[in-house]
Amino acid sequence: MNRPWMWPVFGVAAAIAATSTMDATGASTFSSLALFPLLAIFWYAQHFSPSEIGFSWGRSRVAQCYAIAIVYPVVVMAILAGVAALTGALDPAAAPHHKTSAWLSLLLITGTTIPIALITEEGFFRGWLWASLRRTGAAPAATLILSSVAFALWHWSAVLLPTGYNPPLAQVPTFMLNAVTIGMIWGMLRKVSGSIVVSSVSHGVWNGLAYVLFGFGSNVGALGIANTALYGPEVGVAGLALNLAVAALLWKWCAS
Repeated sequence: MNRPWMWPVFGVAAAIAATSTMDATGASTFSSLALFPLLAIFWYAQHFSPSEIGFSWGRSRVAQCYAIAIVYPVVVMAILAGVAALTGALDPAAAPHHKTSAWLSLLLITGTTIPIALITEEGFFRGWLWASLRRTGAAPAATLILSSVAFALWHWSAVLLPTGYNPPLAQVPTFMLNAVTIGMIWGMLRKVSGSIVVSSVSHGVWNGLAYVLFGFGSNVGALGIANTALYGPEVGVAGLALNLAVAALLWKWCAS
């Protein structure tokens, strides 16, 4: 194996192994935190600067990137909710949460995900792994695709092991394709801005809206949508279609 490739290959394998072990042993609530020490170890071992990792507020088209980071999940969720309402799939009365508690949950999940993602998922996959792939000589497009595929593979244990997230098995392929696509969207925001803070903001807004409004696994969200196979932002066909459309638009924007 070419030595520069040793780092990203070993790092991704270690991340998947560590998180899978925690998911398999009942510690799935905290399994993403396994990425933090790995980020620190590999960052130190390869001697990256903070800017190479993406620990900055951004250096290029910053205002546009932060705007897209927030607008992207809001628009996708709004379209999904709107279509569900038009087709009669919306049933807030079936939701387990009171409207006030749903808003509080949304703010809590969004607010906590941003800093946690910065030092775990975003810090590892679009921070260290991104920098490590670039150091191998991988082209920007290859770096984007490989880091997004690794991001998706890292999620396998969350959806296949008894973590409480588990969607029906039939929805797992859609989820994995969505994870690659969403990873590419956040990766393109990171590429253009040079910042994983931007992608972390989008990650936080996405998680807050997706898990509170649409639920996760077999849990129904605040919108009361039961047909997540169609309308789910992560496990639904409509969610995948919208994310692919956003990814295609961002691809063109990145090339401009």
